[in-house]
Amino acid sequence: MPHIESKWAYTKGLHQLGNGCYAYLQPDGSWGWSNAGLIADSGESLLVDTLFDLPLTRAMLEAMRRAEPAAARIGTLVNTHSNGDHTFGNRLVEGAEIVASRACAEEMNQDLGDPRRLAQMKRANDPKGVLGAFMAEIFENFDFEGVGFVTPPTVTFEGLLTRRVGNKTVRLIEVGPAHTRGDVLVYVPEDNLMFTGDMLFINGHPIIWAGPVGNWIKACQLMLDLDLETVVPGHGPITDRSGVAAVKAYLEYITREARRRYDAGMGVYEAAQDISLADYSSWGDAERIVLNVAALYREFSGGKKQHEGNLFEMMARLRASRRK
Repeated sequence: MPHIESKWAYTKGLHQLGNGCYAYLQPDGSWGWSNAGLIADSGESLLVDTLFDLPLTRAMLEAMRRAEPAAARIGTLVNTHSNGDHTFGNRLVEGAEIVASRACAEEMNQDLGDPRRLAQMKRANDPKGVLGAFMAEIFENFDFEGVGFVTPPTVTFEGLLTRRVGNKTVRLIEVGPAHTRGDVLVYVPEDNLMFTGDMLFINGHPIIWAGPVGNWIKACQLMLDLDLETVVPGHGPITDRSGVAAVKAYLEYITREARRRYDAGMGVYEAAQDISLADYSSWGDAERIVLNVAALYREFSGGKKQHEGNLFEMMARLRASRRK
């Protein structure tokens, strides 16, 4: 799969998409470097996601306020899913109604999304081992101190929720479980615009935390069936239908390849090593194939764990081996 080209600049900061809509991008889109968005009209505004720590979120909000008067007081914050790089800055959007799917809100209460746990892990981390070096590398640029509890959603929904931002219609479409248990797409039909959260990683390998992968593939098809011109992914450069199609093709490919190896009795790590990613050599974070194979094996087995050991350690080993 060739590198997905974008007609939009992929530089850090706020990008005006036109008609009161903005994308906030964080190259290079790797672990933790997520995107966010702003929709404004007639003095009202809606923010799509916050960032992985308070300093990053604060800088983003300041940039938005400089560019858009309606961002001085954000009325609604939508969390597309539960991951910390899309929620840890929630507390800085004071006074906003925070909207998420019910499944997302439930998942945010779990310890895996606790910034205090990540802060403690960073303080205690020994970077000497393979796993320690990997964790130190992917989290080194983020400051989890002071985040405390993640500010939770105040409004939850299931299925579809339609909101108005000034004269704009904003449709929140629940498509999870897929990447996480409660993924939501944010669709602005008047502008042929969508903010996808982590249903799209562009020029980077997606992560299947929850699955089933079939739901993710269906969500990609849903996007392709809409009249979309501009698509802001959860990570990576702004894209269009070509980016959606590329992620769909990737998910279909690894599903086929993982199934063959599952049926042949290969273990998770062996299969992750064996699946060729040559067509995706320009995509970052290839070690995520470990997580994806583990999720697919779990799906193939009807929910049973199909691996022994720490998946992050397996990713670290695979990443280190491919750097040699």
